[in-house]
Amino acid sequence: MTSTRAFWEKHGEATTTAICAVFVTCGFVVERNVGPSWLSTALFLSGYIAGGYRQAIEGTTKLFVERELDVDLLMVVAAIGAAGIGYWFDGALLIFIFALSGALEGYASARTQRDIESLIALNPEEAQLVVATGETRVAIETLRVGDVVVIRPGERVPADGRVAEGSSLVDQASITGEAAPVSKRVGDEVFAGTINGQGGLRVTVSKPAAETVLARIIEMVREAQERRPAAQLFIEKFERIYANVVVLGAVLFVVVPIFVLKWTFDAAWYRAMVFLVVASPCALAASMMPALLSALSNGARNGVLFKGSTFVEALGKVRAVAFDKTGTLTTGRLEVVQTVAADGSDPVALLARSAAIEAMSEHPIGHAIVAAARRQGALIETVRDFQATIGVGAQAELDGVRWHVGKAELFASVPPQLAVGRDRFERAGDTVVLVGDVTARGLIVLRDTVRSNAIEAVSELRRLGIEHVAILTGDNQGAAQIVANAVGADRVHANLLPADKVRIVEEMMARFGSVAVVGDGVNDAPALAIATVGIAMGAGGTDVALDTADVVLTADDIGRIPYAIELGRRTLRIVKQNVVIAVSVMVLLVCADVLGRISLPAGVVGHEGSTLLVTLSGLRLLFQLRSAKVPGIPPALRARTDAVS
Repeated sequence: MTSTRAFWEKHGEATTTAICAVFVTCGFVVERNVGPSWLSTALFLSGYIAGGYRQAIEGTTKLFVERELDVDLLMVVAAIGAAGIGYWFDGALLIFIFALSGALEGYASARTQRDIESLIALNPEEAQLVVATGETRVAIETLRVGDVVVIRPGERVPADGRVAEGSSLVDQASITGEAAPVSKRVGDEVFAGTINGQGGLRVTVSKPAAETVLARIIEMVREAQERRPAAQLFIEKFERIYANVVVLGAVLFVVVPIFVLKWTFDAAWYRAMVFLVVASPCALAASMMPALLSALSNGARNGVLFKGSTFVEALGKVRAVAFDKTGTLTTGRLEVVQTVAADGSDPVALLARSAAIEAMSEHPIGHAIVAAARRQGALIETVRDFQATIGVGAQAELDGVRWHVGKAELFASVPPQLAVGRDRFERAGDTVVLVGDVTARGLIVLRDTVRSNAIEAVSELRRLGIEHVAILTGDNQGAAQIVANAVGADRVHANLLPADKVRIVEEMMARFGSVAVVGDGVNDAPALAIATVGIAMGAGGTDVALDTADVVLTADDIGRIPYAIELGRRTLRIVKQNVVIAVSVMVLLVCADVLGRISLPAGVVGHEGSTLLVTLSGLRLLFQLRSAKVPGIPPALRARTDAVS
């Protein structure tokens, strides 16, 4: 019983449309082969019921409960009116084509719903919770911050958290889009819905189930389906008013010809039914939502979540883009770019000594130095008597010598060549730490590296005709200018507070009209809110940024911004094309009816044909701009996307 209900909820509209088609076809065959008239009438009537009962119920409910007349009821009345004067086939054809266009629009909505279901499927239902007596299986909804869960090889991570014990490779493609599994050790962050590799992990829960990155993504997609752009709301309001005008016009088509032109009732009624069909705004009503729903679905499959279809439209109008620097254009993680030795000693040995000390540290600089030493195959020895001074550096005993890593105040003396080099690197925006015993023996240069696809993303924005690309950052001018030169930005605004970012964005909006802001941090939230479209980094972004933004990049991949803008532009073009087609066909058919130059069958085919045309036109976005064309989409995510498609 449950499976039958589920099937009917999922495929009911398509099934009744198919049944309607069978009845209408059979009725047409019987009628053309001079079969019994009662049989053809019964078949057509069955087609009416199968294809039109939904519209009849919805239209009648709106009329008597909400006191509104809509297109659904108009079509049913027109079909019944056609049958009333003997045009059973024409009325049945009208019902079938109208039902088919509704089924196609439902298909677009269903595709978006399936995207949600595929995201929900990533989330495990239970977790292995560590308790005083051992382990117990619990629902993920019962997990609390601070709980420790066990994740065995091959299992999905049940909640966002940090590794408390163990190490493993984790497949994060479902959240961050990274093609290769990511190494996870104690202290590293993991996300719900990702897949653990061969190692066992114990993870301390950092967020309840309802607030995980995956849960927020699912909620955003759901909310997006419910939001409608201003243009669509206008069309729906216009449709309600216009439906009353059509009914009045149909009444006049009956009354005026009978009393003024002396037509027969059947002739006047026939012409009124033609008018009721051709003047109804079905195609206009279908010109926007299938396209917007298709765009939402396309975006969700490609890692771009719109919080509403209105933002698809807004993004298509963007003329300028402003990027935050740290964590957006850059990775937000420091990397060692150079090691300089003052006395001609081996830089790798100097890096190894530094890594031995920093292996005991939790500071991001320490993590970067250790990672660089490991990449170069350096042997990281064990130190004694480690001490760290916040904001200054760290020190420890290695081979009987006290070594220091950090600022100049840790050392008795700094050779002039190192001091000059340090100043030069710092003016360029780099982070520099000195290394040595009593005297500084060398320096390590660290840099927040530009994302691998940032240059390509900005280049693609240029190709799309974006007029201005700016960088907004609280960092110093030198560091920001290096990033701007690397990616090809037009202008840098550095040393900004959150209020300064808002002021710059307002100035850009005054100059360019529509501006998109891309950011990930708390300090970006005001600028994201004031912009025409705010775009947040989904995996690495803060909760405030995610809540404030209008569009979320689930994989933190700015290479998808050009794709999102192009998707918005194509959606706008398709909507405009659909509106022109719908209005042009409607005006043409109404004029033909006024002049008595069109029959009811031709009116049905012309009007409902245009409705089908604009619906199918909107559905094109389900299959255009797929992930293979999006810069930077990793193979793992591309394969998953193609499977959904």
